[in-house]
Amino acid sequence: MSTTATPAGGLGDFLRTRRALLHPGDVALPDFGGVRRVAGLRREEIARLAGVSVDYYTRMEQGRVPNPSDAVLDALARALRLDEDETRHLHRLARPTRPARPASPADGGAPAAQRVRPMLRRLLDELHDMPAVVMGERMDILAWNRAAAALFGDYGALDPAERNIARITFLDPASRSLYGDWESCARENAAFLRLEAGRRPGDRRLARLVAELAERSEDFRSRWAEHPVADKTSGTKHYHHPVAGDLVLSYETLRAADDPAQALIMYAAEPGSPSDDALRLLLSWTAAAGG
Repeated sequence: MSTTATPAGGLGDFLRTRRALLHPGDVALPDFGGVRRVAGLRREEIARLAGVSVDYYTRMEQGRVPNPSDAVLDALARALRLDEDETRHLHRLARPTRPARPASPADGGAPAAQRVRPMLRRLLDELHDMPAVVMGERMDILAWNRAAAALFGDYGALDPAERNIARITFLDPASRSLYGDWESCARENAAFLRLEAGRRPGDRRLARLVAELAERSEDFRSRWAEHPVADKTSGTKHYHHPVAGDLVLSYETLRAADDPAQALIMYAAEPGSPSDDALRLLLSWTAAAGG
């Protein structure tokens, strides 16, 4: 099995994977039965739903339409039943932009390393009872507080190049024990990396990360091939912590309007819940142990 994986995957790849997920009944098209030669909808069916010619849509999948209009892309998004994140991703793939910052030769052609915004670092220090991390580009972990180290492990013991949420999820066996919903976490991480690839089509460091994950993880390869796309916003996570036991934590992602490439992700338990008690005990135990 090939281990090659490209960061963005291309417009054609995205359109084909989304077309394969749909069936005639999903979009109110007649299904006359029989064996369909392709998974999902045919090209002519998507073209009809989007109001474009079959030839035009075929050239879209082949990457031979250099500058499709917003109206056409929005029509395709409706035909393919894309959500907001997927629709923005479609627009980026159809009309990729050049990197906003010049490449740095010392970084192998990638932008210079990110520095944590001072206010985000201050917020981390203030969140004593709430695990929190600052996530940068490519899902790099830029900073964390003591509570996060108690919950997720000591990021400080890792080489800086290894401090990456996707890398840890797919390559560290301990993550499968810690995350009660590992399958969901794995797909979310692959989906966010796809989003990053659409935002940064020329990012060599991202390309290397994707290639490494694809080479070393069968789970990553299978999820990457599905071409999922989703932003990291908010939700609920389940954990099986070796000290605290089972925890259910909600998380929220905050981004500065002028620097969306850095995100503060905070985790909290429902007040008064067993998870809240377990988290408090974990943090007290860690503090007593000098962690």
